[in-house]
Amino acid sequence: MISLSGLNQPQRTAAETIEGPVLILAGAGSGKTRTLTYRIAHMVDNLGISPRQILGVSFTNKAAREMRERIMTLLGSRKARGLTLSTFHSLGVKILKKEITRLGYHKNFSIYDMSDQQAIIREALKHYKAEKTFDKKIIHSKIGLLKNKGISVDDFADTPFFDDEDPYDHATLHVYQYYEDKLRFYNAIDFDDILFLTVKLFRKFPEVASEYSRQFQYIMIDEYQDTNGLQFELVMGLTREHNNLCVVGDDDQSIYSFRGADISNILNFEKNFPGAKIIKLEENYRSISPILDLANRVIEENKNRRDKTLWSQKPSEFKPILWQMADTDHESQVVVDEIVKHQGSGGHLGDIAVLYRSNTQAQAIEEQLRLSQVPYTIIGGQKFYEKKEVKDLMAYLTVINNPSDQLALRRILNIPHRGIGNRTLDKYLELATQKNINLFEAMRSQPDLDPRRETPIKEFIGLIEDFQSYFQQKPLEESLSLLIDKTSYLEFIAKQYDSAKQVERRKTDVMMFIESAERFSKFYQGSATLQSFVEKLILQDSQDNQNLDEDEDDDIRRNEVTLMTLHSSKGLEFKIVYLIGVEEEILPHKKTILEGQGIDEERRLCYVGITRAQEKLIMTYCKERKIYGKMTVRHKSRFLCSDKVMPIIVEQDRTTFGHLSEEEAKQYKKDFFQGLREKLGD
Repeated sequence: MISLSGLNQPQRTAAETIEGPVLILAGAGSGKTRTLTYRIAHMVDNLGISPRQILGVSFTNKAAREMRERIMTLLGSRKARGLTLSTFHSLGVKILKKEITRLGYHKNFSIYDMSDQQAIIREALKHYKAEKTFDKKIIHSKIGLLKNKGISVDDFADTPFFDDEDPYDHATLHVYQYYEDKLRFYNAIDFDDILFLTVKLFRKFPEVASEYSRQFQYIMIDEYQDTNGLQFELVMGLTREHNNLCVVGDDDQSIYSFRGADISNILNFEKNFPGAKIIKLEENYRSISPILDLANRVIEENKNRRDKTLWSQKPSEFKPILWQMADTDHESQVVVDEIVKHQGSGGHLGDIAVLYRSNTQAQAIEEQLRLSQVPYTIIGGQKFYEKKEVKDLMAYLTVINNPSDQLALRRILNIPHRGIGNRTLDKYLELATQKNINLFEAMRSQPDLDPRRETPIKEFIGLIEDFQSYFQQKPLEESLSLLIDKTSYLEFIAKQYDSAKQVERRKTDVMMFIESAERFSKFYQGSATLQSFVEKLILQDSQDNQNLDEDEDDDIRRNEVTLMTLHSSKGLEFKIVYLIGVEEEILPHKKTILEGQGIDEERRLCYVGITRAQEKLIMTYCKERKIYGKMTVRHKSRFLCSDKVMPIIVEQDRTTFGHLSEEEAKQYKKDFFQGLREKLGD
C-alpha cells in the first residue's frame, strides 16, 4: 500500500479525490509533481485501478519522463506497466497512427520538419504571381497560427483572421492550399497537424473519441493554464464518456499567450465541467516568506484571477532588494561584482540566476561575466559571442591581430562575398604547404595564383594590412566601425535574410558588438589594444567550449551562473536571483503598453520571476538605459510602485555605488575597476 502520510492536507485531498472533475490550483513551488505522482500511485496500488485506464498528459517530454521515473520508484515497473504518460503531441501521434486512414492518409505518414515545410512554401511562392515579394517564414508562421486555431484552408477566407486588403493574407491563402495539397500528395503532415488532425478526427468521427474516452477512464492534465483551443477540444473529446478529469495548473503563471495558450480554460473550469472540486495548494516549499509576500502583493493587482495566497514555513529577515542603477553598464558591473564576491567567499555559481524580460538585456551582463572570467550558461537563448555575425567580426579582428590564424582567415575569406571559392582556397592551401608558409603569406606572395581572383585577393590582403595600421592608431570602437563600413558588412547582412525583423536583429547585434569594444576601451582607460580585446574574447571562448566528461559530478558541471529570460525560467528555482530591468517599457514590455492590453500577463511574468528565488531576490532598474545607441530616461516598473508592494522591498540607490559623496563614489569606481583589472591581468 502507498502511504499518503508524507503529503500535506491539501495535497492529500488532491491525491484522494479520484472521481469527477478536479481542479488542483498549484501555486509556485507547492509540490504539484509530488502530488500527481502520489495520486497515480494511490489509484493503482490502493484503489486497484488498472494503469491502462490512466492517462497523464504534460507539455514536455522532460516533465513526462520525470513523472514516470517518480511513479516507477513508488510502484515498481511491473505495477506501473500499461500506464500512459505523454505529451499532447505524442498522444496525438499515437492516435493518428491508428486512425489517420479515416482522414484519407495512409498509416505510414511522415512528419515533416521545418526545412521540409519551408521548401514546400518556397515552391508555392514561386507559383504565386504578385508584384510584392513575401517572406516564407512569415507565411509559415501564419499557417501554423491558423492550424493551432483549428482553421482549415477551406475556412480561412471566411474567418476574422482573413483581411481582404492584406496582400500577405491573400498570399497565405494561396500558399496554404498549395502546401496542404503537397502534404497530402507526399502522405505527410507537419508538427501543427498532429493536434489539428486529431481534433478533426474527433469532430468527424465522435465514435473514435468515445473509444479513447472509454479506454482512458482517468485523465490528468499538467500545466492546464497553458492549454490552447485545440488541446481543450481534445480534452473534451477524451472525457465525453466520463467526467474523471483532474487538471493541475496556476492561472498566475499563465505566460504563454503568444504561443496560443488560453487562460480562460483554467478560469472557466467549473463552467466547462460542472460539479468540479477545487483544491488549492498554497504552501510553498521553495522560497522564504518575504519573497512570497512580495509575490502575493504583486499578483493580487490582477483582477481576473483565482484567489490564492502563497505561504511558507521559512521565515527570514532578508527582504527582497530593489537597486536603482545609473545605466545599463553600471547595472551589469554591480551585478557581476556581487557574483564575483559570492564566488570569492566560496559560494556556488550554480545557485545564481540572472533573469530578464528580453534576450537583448543579456549582452551587457554576459560581457561583464566574460571580463571577470565567471563561467555562465544561457538557457532559452544564444550566447552573444556565439551569434554568427559576432563570430564573423571576431574572426576579422583575429586575422588583423594574427594573420597566421588559418581557421579565422578561412571563415572571413569570402564574407562578404568576394568570389573566392573553395577551388581558389585549395590552390593557396597547396601553395602554403609547398612553401611551408601560412595561408595569408601564400595569398600575399602570389595573388595571381588564380588569375580570375587576383583582384579580390589583393583587395582582401590590402584590407587586412590597412586595418592593422588603423587599430594601432585609432580607438577600438572607431576602427571596428570603420571595418564594418569598409567591408559593407551591414549590406551583406541585409541580403542574407528574408525577414526585415531578422535583418534588424542581426544589425542590432553588430551595433552591440561595437558598444562592447567601446566598453572595453573605457574599462582599460586608454590602454585597450586590439590584441588584449581579442585575447579576452578568445580566452573566454576556450573556457566556454571545454567539454566536461558526462560522468563528472553534476555539481561541478553546473558550477556556472545561469542567464535566461523570464519565459524560460518557469519551473526552475535558484537560491539567488537577480531580476534585472524591472522598469517601464521592459517589464511591462513597451509593446504591451502601446497596445494597451496584456498588462496582466506581464504582471504574471514578473510574478514568475520573483517566485524563482529561494533565499535572495535582488531586482534592478536604471535611471537611463542605452537603447539603439541613445541614452533614454527610464522609470521603475509599475508592478513595484503600489503602496502594498513598497513596504516589502528594501529600495537602494546604487547610482553612485551606494550612498556616497561624489568624491567617494569616484574613488570606489577607481578601486573597483583596478581590483577587477588586477584579477584579470593587465
